[in-house]
Amino acid sequence: MNTSNTTTTTTNEAALRDVLDRWKVGVDAHEPERVAAVFTEEALFQGLHPYSVGRRGVAEYYASQPLGMTADYEILESRRLAEDLVFGYLRVAFAFTDRPTVTVYIGVLAKKEANGWFLDHYQVSKLD
Repeated sequence: MNTSNTTTTTTNEAALRDVLDRWKVGVDAHEPERVAAVFTEEALFQGLHPYSVGRRGVAEYYASQPLGMTADYEILESRRLAEDLVFGYLRVAFAFTDRPTVTVYIGVLAKKEANGWFLDHYQVSKLD
């Protein structure tokens, strides 16, 4: 077993979990501004609606989501692109109170800034 790869994967996933756990708390609490705060000021965001750039678009997107929606994520892959950039590929199950769970795949780019990790890119794919 290559312990270097295991250590790198663990470090990459720790960086992703740092930001994704904060994202999940905001989503589960239906607090759009809290969700938006985990994104960079210039984040490129592509949910299941037209894309936006910046925190305002993220907040508007999550404000339009139904109350009671929750997110459970699983990191499928991670790659360190630079010292301050980690790519993640996720499976996310969004659960609702009034309809079936929707499973999507999300590519994210986490960027380390002076005060922690933030999402700089977020793109959803819905595979049927």
